[in-house]
Amino acid sequence: MSLARCLLLIGLLLSFSSKAQMPTDPTQLSQHIIQYEADKGSLRRFYVIANSPERRQRLKELNQQYIARLNALNFKQLTPNNQVDYLLFRRDLEDELREYATAEKESEQIKDWFPFAEPIYALEKKRRRGIYLNSEELARDFESWTTQVAQAEKKLGEMKTMNPLLASRAEETTKGLQQAIRSVFEFYNQYDPMFTWWMEKPYPRLNEQLEKLTKFFQPKGQLGTMANDGSGIQGVAVGRDELIRQLKLEYIPYSPEELLAIANQEFAWCDKELLKASKEMGFGENWRAAQEKVKNSYVPVGKQPELILRLYNESVDFLKKHDLVTIPPLAEETWRMGMMTPERQLVNPFFLGGEQILISYPTASMEHADKLMSMRGNNPHFSRSTVHHELIAGHHLQQFMNNRFETHRRRFNSPFWIEGWSLYWEMVLWDKGFPQSPEDKIGMLFWRMHRCARIIFSLNYHLGKWTPQQCINFLVDRVGHERANAEGEVRRSFIGGYEPLYQLAYMVGGLQFVALRKELVDSGKMTDKKFHDSILQLNQLPVELIRALLTKQPLQQDFKTSWRFYTINK
Repeated sequence: MSLARCLLLIGLLLSFSSKAQMPTDPTQLSQHIIQYEADKGSLRRFYVIANSPERRQRLKELNQQYIARLNALNFKQLTPNNQVDYLLFRRDLEDELREYATAEKESEQIKDWFPFAEPIYALEKKRRRGIYLNSEELARDFESWTTQVAQAEKKLGEMKTMNPLLASRAEETTKGLQQAIRSVFEFYNQYDPMFTWWMEKPYPRLNEQLEKLTKFFQPKGQLGTMANDGSGIQGVAVGRDELIRQLKLEYIPYSPEELLAIANQEFAWCDKELLKASKEMGFGENWRAAQEKVKNSYVPVGKQPELILRLYNESVDFLKKHDLVTIPPLAEETWRMGMMTPERQLVNPFFLGGEQILISYPTASMEHADKLMSMRGNNPHFSRSTVHHELIAGHHLQQFMNNRFETHRRRFNSPFWIEGWSLYWEMVLWDKGFPQSPEDKIGMLFWRMHRCARIIFSLNYHLGKWTPQQCINFLVDRVGHERANAEGEVRRSFIGGYEPLYQLAYMVGGLQFVALRKELVDSGKMTDKKFHDSILQLNQLPVELIRALLTKQPLQQDFKTSWRFYTINK
């Protein structure tokens, strides 16, 4: 090929590459978001080692590039839909940069704990391109690193105290180093005879020593700011400042103290309704006796799936009768049941849902007392709220529509939208008469009180005021939980991988949707079906931004949360 033709071909390739870097229409934010997700996926699959400086720096650069793209746009000329995407995309990019900065700062503080890290990172980098290794030299390196890891563990063991956040970062770093040497070993072993011969002993020795170091960091990272109170639940209380930062990020303009007031106000409503139902059942003001009767209405062993199907049919028929929301036939066709394992029931003693509803119910291997608590806690009247919460019009319908409308917005997932929407339907169906008996009301009120309690115990824990055991006791004494179920709920909240705001998001998000419905449906501006379909088709957005779009509220580039959707009584 001639030099001129080569230059022409290179020019065409460069031209194509540069065009592929930018959306065909730069004002369509969905294109930016879709490309970002693809770019980030490529980088995360290539730079795979957890907490490695190389991975963190490359992801940081990606976010900076996309922020530069957003800076080049004229916000005022964007459509409202694109303005919403702009605000949320920029929010997420900047928050991830904050996380990278935190990781970088913490990693710098523990750098001296890992003198062997840099050569291991360099080795994994060679592996990605399949560079030939001198196996005899590498075996010596592995032996040397094994000694260094053992020395590091001994030295760290002499420290009297250790910051739990640094311990957690160190655990992640150690796991990343294990990941790196495993990647090297699995790539060359058995394929390179010299590597296999030299590395038979050095690799497992280094891996075992790194595993010991990982376990050394684990309990220190889990202790957090709370001492062990006997519950066996040890998480990290994030503190008031971090709660406020996260609330602003989620567009919730209330302080933790105000949210506690909201929860107590909603609890007071539940208390009044609970006493009404208790009196209807003939128990007067002894609501605990009424609740006890409801708990003991559990179905015979093996009959729980039949109950779930009956409650599902009743709730869907009710939604259709009142013409509340569009239910696509395929959504009705494709949901299914699954049974939750005993291990998973330790952190979720009730239901999980979506396209598949996972049923929490006893198995033969469980202790007798735990079997009874599980059956009592999942009785027909308690389940009257949870089935439609998990299926239709709750999580299953949410996910079904998320996969079909404005799909780029799935990255904006927020518990205030996800869990708030499902809880909102519990409120709507209550108001429209879905509970058929006082026993049903007792059951549905149990869950409503539970959501109030989640705000109270999770905030008090993260504010450093309550221990996990106090949270458990509160659920038992104030809501009427079975103790094993209360322990599972608190364990799930603090060591189940959930964000600090997750548990309070159920009630708070639900109240946002209730307030928006009053503004648009009760006023006659929209029908129920139009209102609900519009929300689902906008996909996952903070409720305040859904409100902005549905009410045609002008948006500013420096938009900040201001919607006070709930009136707190003085």
